[in-house]
Amino acid sequence: MRTRTSIKHFVLVVAVALVALLALPAMSSAAPPKPADDPFYKYTGTPTTNVTSVVQPLIQFNKKKVISYQSAYDSLSQNDEPSYAIAGGVTLGGILPNVETAIFSPFLLEGYTVIISDTEGQKANFAAGPEYGYNTLDSIRAAFKSSNVGLPSTAKVALLGYSGGAIATEWASEMAPGYAPDVNQRLNGAAMGGVLVSPAHNLHYVEGTPIWAGVMPMALIGVARSFDIDLSPYMSAYGNEVFDELKSASIANVLGQYGGLTWAQLAKPEYANPESVPIYVEKVNQLIMGTRGTPTIPLFIGQGANGELEGTPGDKPGIGKGDGVMIAGDVRTLARGYCAAGKRVQYNQYDDLSHVTSLVTWMPQAIAWIKARFAGFTAPQNCSSIAPGNSLAPIPAP
Repeated sequence: MRTRTSIKHFVLVVAVALVALLALPAMSSAAPPKPADDPFYKYTGTPTTNVTSVVQPLIQFNKKKVISYQSAYDSLSQNDEPSYAIAGGVTLGGILPNVETAIFSPFLLEGYTVIISDTEGQKANFAAGPEYGYNTLDSIRAAFKSSNVGLPSTAKVALLGYSGGAIATEWASEMAPGYAPDVNQRLNGAAMGGVLVSPAHNLHYVEGTPIWAGVMPMALIGVARSFDIDLSPYMSAYGNEVFDELKSASIANVLGQYGGLTWAQLAKPEYANPESVPIYVEKVNQLIMGTRGTPTIPLFIGQGANGELEGTPGDKPGIGKGDGVMIAGDVRTLARGYCAAGKRVQYNQYDDLSHVTSLVTWMPQAIAWIKARFAGFTAPQNCSSIAPGNSLAPIPAP
């Protein structure tokens, strides 16, 4: 990965929403976008450009409540970014950002400002967790710098995201104290669900499954792109063919369409398991959550554990049960680690629900939890009742 995925020239796309907004197309047609100013940031490392969308009700009496909503758009294509959907663009992979208005529209109805970053960056580096975190934090910083958005210095921000959005939410939470202390002091909590904690574990969890196996090559492509590494020398002819097919794919292009796919089918025989590839081990160890800092804010974490509903068995050694794509034991270990560091963590495990079905239960819980943070109530925690989980130790170098 580059030294820093930073933003030198951050372009704000500001959309104005009607209070009765229910769908993103209405958002962009409700009124012409306000002209955006262009905050400049100068950091060390290689600068990049990214886009964030700031959505505000037409009538807003109090701008002190802000939601940073991280979309689960899960795609390797720039055309599926939330900013493109908000601007009126329609693609198969971009349908999800439109559907997600059901999650953040309750906040708009109550006068909140909503920040929606293109968390994967302009190269659409799917599953590259730290890059998501940088883009999320830089988006919040840019929104506060914008005179057109007009957020007061006393405004507070809550982070919210499920699945791919949880990747950005968690990484932003843990990286904020070190990378963006100015943003961190504005944060009052983070709610996430369906969390990708250790991608190396998830590869083994989903490979060979009927629905989620296709996410494996998507993640490999996105992570390789983010770190600027070439995995093709390790891939079989079939593996390189799949990589080429999916280089601009969204999750809509792979779910249920690569059933039974395994790493061994993608790789050359001499690399029959991913842990035998040195560059893979080096980089995937950098994607384990909880390794770049500790959040200072309260956390709400929801995680399903009935992946069998989506065709993923929960009996693999060292992995155990998950929601079909995310692993409950990994999430519990992450939560327990933050508990041990003295943080307030509310962890809810949905033993009867899968990844898709957990969203229905998690969403109202997350919304209520966030509203309680803005109301000033002490964040709940259930640290003593969180069961032990899986080891999150790095993979040994081959």
